[in-house]
Amino acid sequence: MVAERPEAGSGVVLLSGGNLRIARGEGDGPVQAYIAAMPGWKSALGRRLDQLIAETVPEVVKAVKWNTPFYGLPGQGWFLACHCFTRHVQVTFFRGTSLVPLPPGPSKTPETRYLKIHEGEALDEARFTNWVLQAAALPGERL
Repeated sequence: MVAERPEAGSGVVLLSGGNLRIARGEGDGPVQAYIAAMPGWKSALGRRLDQLIAETVPEVVKAVKWNTPFYGLPGQGWFLACHCFTRHVQVTFFRGTSLVPLPPGPSKTPETRYLKIHEGEALDEARFTNWVLQAAALPGERL
């Protein structure tokens, strides 16, 4: 398997764990830049996740912090984040232990749960949007 790399001259660096080093910023622009720089199949997945989140929570606010896109509500904090790894994309639900059904991935952080999506896996969009809707209704994480 050939390692996926951002385009030369893009200003984006692929870190050793598979995530991108990209400029921090508020708003949709930095998130779209992150998604566009996601290597290979991950970019299409990132676009679809972003679209589902925006359609499910039209008032969503976005930012890139710590090389990770964050999604939240104005004045209420962040309810989820997406992060690239070498072999998967991870969606972090900050209050994930309050979601029904529980997202599958445990965390060392007591309330956080993860959804890891690997290449070739189908995204259960109905379940994902249900989690997004539930997560947006909970108190957000202040970071």
